Formats: sequence, structure tokens, C-alpha cells
Amino acid sequence: MSRGAAPAGVRGDREAAAWVRGMFGRVAPRYDFLNHLLSFNLDRYWRAYAVRRVRHILHRPGAQVLDLCCGTGDLSLALARRSPSLILGSDFCHPMLVSAQGKVKQRRARIALFESDALRLPVRGGSMDLVTVAFGFRNLADYAAGLAELRRVLRPGGVAAILEFSQPPNALFRAVNNLYCRRVLPWIGGLVSGAPDAYTYLPESVRKFPAAPELAQDMEGAGFAAVSYDYLTLGTVALHMGTAPD
Repeated sequence: MSRGAAPAGVRGDREAAAWVRGMFGRVAPRYDFLNHLLSFNLDRYWRAYAVRRVRHILHRPGAQVLDLCCGTGDLSLALARRSPSLILGSDFCHPMLVSAQGKVKQRRARIALFESDALRLPVRGGSMDLVTVAFGFRNLADYAAGLAELRRVLRPGGVAAILEFSQPPNALFRAVNNLYCRRVLPWIGGLVSGAPDAYTYLPESVRKFPAAPELAQDMEGAGFAAVSYDYLTLGTVALHMGTAPD
């Protein structure tokens, strides 16, 4: 497995994590707008699909749900709309959480947000029924450690759901997608956000991230059972799911 996020010119896990945190802090004010714009609003569909796939857990009485790397809270809010339980949302970037908190208050959602590192969560082991990560896992400094932490906090029968960008399996569409990500996306993202380095890093992080079959194998190696993945939008995104065994 690739070790983790590796921004250009950055050395070591600690520096990588600090760079990623600062980068997301800089783009937080325009993050939602750019997500919708650059994905042609497909990001809403991807999150809705993930929520549908885990709705059987959301409907469990007293289900404990954690949305990891929650960013500005869009997936947390989507989960809360389907669950009678309190949703926990965690991120290590404070400006992102400020944006999320504003949306939570506006919509009076049952969500509790807290700031923490995804590799060292202040969460009791074996306590969660569901942990979700949407478009944040590839930014972790250590992917293996991230999977181990997901596994640690899930109770037996609990589910991890990782929604992340992927490499399309079709070679022609992969080439078209890579051209968009490496040429168009950085130009628009940098222009609108004022942080061109961020939108150069983001497509590069997708290119370096494990392909869907490889990530599935890594989840199995981390101790997850019944691992599966679904390609969305011709494979530009993949939803991986794995269960903590009894």
C-alpha cells in the first residue's frame, strides 16, 4: 500500500499532516462551492449513494455513527437526515469545522463536531456501529494506520464506509479524467480559491492513491471482513465497505 499523503517538497508524516491541515484551512471558505463546481454537482449524488448503502445501520436503535474527516459537514448532514441518533463528526482542520458548525446550527441537525487527528481518535475502542470517510482518507499521512484506527473504534459487526476518488478502470475514460484533473481542475480551483498549490496537490493525491482493488485488499489485510467496493461515475469515485468481524 502507498504509505500516505505526500505533498511535494514535504518530508515525514508530521510535516505532511501539517501541510494538508494548512491547505484545507486556506480553501475552507470556497471549498463547498468548488466541490459542486468541479464535480458538476456529482458530489451530492456520491454522498447520497453512500448514505443509501449504510441506511440499514443508521436505522438501528441507538446506532453510534462517526463521520471522519468530515470537512464542512456535508456527509454528516446527509447521515443525520436519515438517522434518529446523534451523528459525530470529526476533522483536524479547524476552519473546516467552523464552516460545518455554521451549517449544523442553521439546519438544527443532531450532529456533534469535534477536532481530532484521524490517526489518533479520542474514541473508545469497539464503540462505533458505523464510521464513514468521504474524500478525506487519501489525505491521511499513513493509510495503514488509518485503516487500523477505523478497525479499532468499530464494534463487532460495525461497518467502515470509505468514499474516495479512484482511477477509472476503462483506459480511455481514465485518460480523459486524468487530463481534466491535471489541467482543468488546478486552473479553475486555483483561480477561485486563491490557493493554486491546493488544487495542484489534490489531483496528484488522487493519482497516487491506491486503486479500488488494491484498497480492498488493504482493508482485508487490516482485518476487515466482507470487503466490497462499488464504482461510481465510470470509476472516478469508489465506495469501499468493510465489516469488523465478530
